[in-house]
Amino acid sequence: MRPVRHLLEVDDLTAAELSAVLELASEPSPSRVLEGRGMALLFEKPSARTRHSMEMAVVQLGGHPVSLAGGEVGIDRRESAEDIIRTLACYHAAIGARVFDHSLVERMAAVSPVPVVNMLSDQAHPLQAIGDLLTVAQEFGQVSGCRIAFVGDANNVSRSLSIGAGMAGAEFVFSGPVGYRFNNADLERISAAGGTAEVADDPVQAVADAHVVYTDVWVSMGEEDQAPEKMEAFAGYTVDEALMAHAAPGAIFLHCLPARPGLEATPEVLYGPQSRIWQQAENRMHAARGLLAFLLGMT
Repeated sequence: MRPVRHLLEVDDLTAAELSAVLELASEPSPSRVLEGRGMALLFEKPSARTRHSMEMAVVQLGGHPVSLAGGEVGIDRRESAEDIIRTLACYHAAIGARVFDHSLVERMAAVSPVPVVNMLSDQAHPLQAIGDLLTVAQEFGQVSGCRIAFVGDANNVSRSLSIGAGMAGAEFVFSGPVGYRFNNADLERISAAGGTAEVADDPVQAVADAHVVYTDVWVSMGEEDQAPEKMEAFAGYTVDEALMAHAAPGAIFLHCLPARPGLEATPEVLYGPQSRIWQQAENRMHAARGLLAFLLGMT
């Protein structure tokens, strides 16, 4: 039996493996690798898209999803994270975890005899990135050679997307205020994955000739105390129709949702003809299915 594979960040896959996952995500009749088996989905943070996309992906692979709120198991209060994972692995073929602190999924993966999938942490959102790359591939026929401009915060979403974009051969450019950009460790990891993270002070410069313009909420769950300073820092970074006009002809707009219309993007862009946010949301399910088919097909 091969060693257990986990996905805590996109670069836990090789570039060839990422391509294979995207192909599996596009497969209309996936192999039912979870037939008669379950997957535990542990939510320390609440979710709409992640829960529904993961549960339906498991069903489409023939399995039975069991979703658990963090309070139900009392992570590191009622029982250690390690013992929770050891217990869940007695019943399930894989475990997904959506957590606040990335170190928690690292601890889980360190002891788990079944694949652990990071459904979101403060440092990474790999399933979102895979779904985003699938959306880009559907729109342009391939990811390689596309220019992806991210306007906003160098958060978990932009970090995972920048890594995945580099692995898939896309150009990634970021524009955000000083203090909310990638740090040196991020840049080194992006480079190690084969990409670059060009930083543009001016959003117009970042968006120029981009095939994809992407943004995310400025204040993520758990950052509510930072809202006043972030609102001030991100003034001028709203994606509106004037900014989209600088993108390449046929460019699309992406947002991982939930959105705050009028803040990070105007309603005209969010719900306009260039927006692909609902296709992108659907692709979270296909991405999860492709990843699970890949991880479980290896065992």
